[in-house]
Amino acid sequence: MQTRRNFIGNVATGLAGSLATGSALGANDRIRLGVIGIGDRGTQLAREASACANTELAGFADVYTRRLEDAKKLAPEGKTYLDYHHLLEDKSIDAVLIATPQHLHAECFTAALDAGKHIYQEKTMAFTVEQAKLIRAAYEKTTANGARRTVQIGHQCCSSGQVTDALNYLASGRVGKVTAIQARMYRNTPHGKPQWARPVYPDMNPENLIWNSFLGSAPQREFDANRYINWRLFRDYSGGNVYENMCHQIAFWYKVMGLQMPQAVSMTGGIYLWKDGREVPDTMSVAMVHPEEILFSWDSGFGNSQLGSTEDVLGTDGTISKGQQIRYLPQKVNRPDGVEALGQTPTQPRAHMQNFLDCVRDGKETNCPFDLGYSVSIACRMAVESYKQGRTVKWDQAKEEIV
Repeated sequence: MQTRRNFIGNVATGLAGSLATGSALGANDRIRLGVIGIGDRGTQLAREASACANTELAGFADVYTRRLEDAKKLAPEGKTYLDYHHLLEDKSIDAVLIATPQHLHAECFTAALDAGKHIYQEKTMAFTVEQAKLIRAAYEKTTANGARRTVQIGHQCCSSGQVTDALNYLASGRVGKVTAIQARMYRNTPHGKPQWARPVYPDMNPENLIWNSFLGSAPQREFDANRYINWRLFRDYSGGNVYENMCHQIAFWYKVMGLQMPQAVSMTGGIYLWKDGREVPDTMSVAMVHPEEILFSWDSGFGNSQLGSTEDVLGTDGTISKGQQIRYLPQKVNRPDGVEALGQTPTQPRAHMQNFLDCVRDGKETNCPFDLGYSVSIACRMAVESYKQGRTVKWDQAKEEIV
């Protein structure tokens, strides 16, 4: 196991040779990718990207040396960096996949835009309202300067075939006026194995892990390997299951129905199951009032998986029910002759990643573009703020603030 000191020395000797001049991409050009945050999710994204045609994993950045050593198994020729800024200096890298903890998204996103990279940003796009505005300002600046970069937010459902089926159901008029959407996301784990909990390894120490880089703009704390590896459990770095899974479920319907950000959000719940020092709830209920006169409700828990992960769009003339499959069910009171319909549009393997790469090449808008990611991140932050403050919060559209 390399120490951080040795690792930095090895990186420094090879850095100068990694800087090269990039060129514009054609339809069939190879895309050189860098990965910022090569943990479990970053590794999954890297595997997806490398399985797509004409791609190359050119560089990896992470604050933990073990992860960089593991990354070399994915792409032995890829450069490795403890400081992601050095990765961004490599002009031969066309695009980056950002899979850091949520509180670092804005920092990495804006730096990548400044470096001229196309960006696949893992969800949720922004951690706070302030960070969402920071990202937006950077994105608008590049667009205004004629240097627009492709941005894909990692809500993979937006590239599923179910999008087409849902759009068709709504366009047919068979759903009627929608007044409510009810969604749920439930899981369970064996006794003694808390959801999201990961083991702390002996090499997770200050010699092998750059603690201050992990903290970023979060409150300063003494080194704590548990907070690093189990960041999802702590409010300084994580929005809990709202940011992990509610974000996906609302992203799908925001895209399909063109919903705006909620006007008001209430979230209740608590840490009812896993008394392991976590700060984010394991059981929760969210209610979001949208300007389209739709109440979007979302319930979640980690103590029973019976209800699974599903959504139901409730209209006067029919219901769209979405889970592993998507289907339309008529409301017989208004459509007595209506018949059920099962979605038929398949989802291609690696659809979301392939869409990102295609858009890097052709300049088209991605399936989950910046504006959608922005709206979802604001809605998620409203839910978290409601839970923290113990009250309903509202969105002040004029000030662009949670009040």
